[in-house]
Amino acid sequence: MAKKQSSTSRLTVVKESSYKERYAEGKALRGKCPRESHKGWKRPRGRRDAVEMVLASEQGRVSKLLPLRHGRMVRSAFTFYRGSALAMAADLASTPSTGVRVQCCGDAHLCNFGGYATPERKIIFSVNDLDETLPAPWEWDVKRLAASFVVACRDAQISDAAGKDIAAACVRSYRQSMLEFSRMKTLELWYYALEPASLAGMDDPNIRKRVQKRIAQEQAKSQGEELFPKLVEHKGDIPLIKDILPTIFHDELNPPGTISKIVESALKGYRDTLPHSYQSLFDRYTVYDAAMKVVGIGSVGTSCWVLLFMARENDPLFLQVKEARTSVLEPYAGASAFSNHGQRVVNGYRLMQPASDMFLGWTRGKSRDFFVRQLRDVKIAPRVETFGRYELGLFAQWCGRAIALSHARSGTATVLSGYMGNSDAFDQAIASFAVDYADQNERDHAALDRAVRSGKVSAEFEEGR
Repeated sequence: MAKKQSSTSRLTVVKESSYKERYAEGKALRGKCPRESHKGWKRPRGRRDAVEMVLASEQGRVSKLLPLRHGRMVRSAFTFYRGSALAMAADLASTPSTGVRVQCCGDAHLCNFGGYATPERKIIFSVNDLDETLPAPWEWDVKRLAASFVVACRDAQISDAAGKDIAAACVRSYRQSMLEFSRMKTLELWYYALEPASLAGMDDPNIRKRVQKRIAQEQAKSQGEELFPKLVEHKGDIPLIKDILPTIFHDELNPPGTISKIVESALKGYRDTLPHSYQSLFDRYTVYDAAMKVVGIGSVGTSCWVLLFMARENDPLFLQVKEARTSVLEPYAGASAFSNHGQRVVNGYRLMQPASDMFLGWTRGKSRDFFVRQLRDVKIAPRVETFGRYELGLFAQWCGRAIALSHARSGTATVLSGYMGNSDAFDQAIASFAVDYADQNERDHAALDRAVRSGKVSAEFEEGR
């Protein structure tokens, strides 16, 4: 990405490389890292035991919640994959790379993509979980995403041949979208967002109807019609968060209706990270209650809270305060530029998403970093368990395009497009990797299953196991 410079005594003029030069720069990277070199996966020598890596990722977490995490991870190879970002980060670091870095998601599996509402209430599709975000090699996100589709296909009893085709379709969508984004003007790309009507397959009346129905359902929840009565009970006139075990609960240090000094201090620090106009908006609310919340699979055991604020009767605001730990990518991609990992996460959201939650901010509380956002603000998560081959194929294209847009916002679209080119060489290489890595994931899941059955690792199973 060399820049040609000429200078005068007063001014240095920087001439950007042309499109052709940057495209050629990317194409030249094939000599250093051939596209075919991404093909397949072989376990590197000295690779740590899978169970050891799972346990290593849990250091510093809330110990009483870890059996629940193990129970969720061991349920299937697919749930294991969702919780094993640390193990895969170590594996990805051993794979070929062009050396080009972008702002990465760090945990780019298919369940971390979905729809959400912008502050203007427009629904867009993007990556929506960025706990592990960090500047890192772009290939890492692509490989983790593609492999997640093969793992999901196996979970749905879909053949490996179909799974490989779906993974290739995901990468093809990424490659073709990157070419499109590389030709956009800088601000045009920055303003661009994936609206539902623009996604592959939305000309299918059945798909369009299903998507519109989900959007309507989530919009109703976010407006309080379902969320407030579902999560809140009243003690006299005072609204309190319901205990819904095992996912939402109060503890002895934070009984219902009690806001500790630690929470108050953390909220003050959070407020300072908001733009002034949003500080004014936030000040209209009063916090009434705080409860612990168990989220996802990979995040189980991290400190996470749901906070209830009220502006007036039947006028709630729910905020999720989630612990931000060291990114799983840091040992392999370098330390974050931010001393607060909550700020690292917020910076990732603002770089990778076309629009982000207006309540997005960060804070620190009792030696832990946190980031803050609204709870379930028209967040439309994919119901992957209901997807067949056709739906997974469409969703793969959506996710490939979404992560391409997020990566393109780092300013490297032309170089990446030059590297991937117009053929399907890169698509097929990553699809081959995805199938092989799905095998590795199954071996790792089996190791955890053995550890649970032998009692080496404790596990708590929820109803339906």
